[in-house]
Amino acid sequence: MTDIARVRAAAARLEGVARETPLLESPFLNEIAGRRLLVKAECLQLTGSFKFRGAWAALTALDEAERAQGVIAYSSGNHAQGVAHAAQLLGIRATILMPHDAPALKLANTRAYGAEVVTYRRGEESREAIGAGLANERGLTLIKPYDHPEVIAGQGTCGLELARQVRSAGVEAADVLVCTGGGGLAAGVALALEAEAPGLRVRPVEPEGWDDWRISLAAGRRLEAPGGESICDAIVTPAPGELTFPILSRLGGPGIAVSDDMALDAVAAAFGRLKIVAEPGGAVALAGALYRSEMLEGEAVVAVVTGGNVDPAMFRRALS
Repeated sequence: MTDIARVRAAAARLEGVARETPLLESPFLNEIAGRRLLVKAECLQLTGSFKFRGAWAALTALDEAERAQGVIAYSSGNHAQGVAHAAQLLGIRATILMPHDAPALKLANTRAYGAEVVTYRRGEESREAIGAGLANERGLTLIKPYDHPEVIAGQGTCGLELARQVRSAGVEAADVLVCTGGGGLAAGVALALEAEAPGLRVRPVEPEGWDDWRISLAAGRRLEAPGGESICDAIVTPAPGELTFPILSRLGGPGIAVSDDMALDAVAAAFGRLKIVAEPGGAVALAGALYRSEMLEGEAVVAVVTGGNVDPAMFRRALS
């Protein structure tokens, strides 16, 4: 089980390794949002996303025998890069299972961090089945992207930082919008905020069609989203995680869904006004703060920009 003690232990292991990412503000974005908008730039984290936090927390929790055997992870790209780089720094062999149509930048970066990349066909093959088979065959430890206690704890260290930064910014109560796939970051941040900033409440934000958290939280049970095409590849998970859902059911607020066009507009706004690079899936929380303001209350809102690993063609599309 992940609790605040585990989050704090992960923070101790991450100290001096992960970056403390900044909390940014722009008067232009405040005007669009209709309230004060604080943006946590996790796109500036090592490997370009918050995923490094959870990967380092999970790998540093392994015993010597597990490290010697190596690890395996499955991911569309950001968890892949986080695990690959953490493994590289720790001298652990990493095998990463990725969809064949993952963004080219994410595939290339994962290989550049020294991992072996195995591809599968999304929608036709089960990454869970392939991953379990490779883990058994090679004796590897599986590092799941969100349903893993240490991964949730590592992602929660973002929330510990956020609590300090928001307090320094003079904000005591606000919704914290988090881009959400399986829910590892949202759950970890919610645990951290419960302990350190109880006036802040996590709100999961997802792409339309993949808003399984929105419908599941409303129903009080885990449901699958209908799916469909989306450019937000980083967070197109079919259903909430088994470990993360109970946490957000207790601590999270209602979910929010945004369109792909809103995500692209948020990518452009992040670059134009904050000078940071976001990928569409990493910008949906910012999109929610800017373009779903009618779903928010209060004088301030916080948005976490979770990743910046965007292909040049997609970035040009957003800026156009």
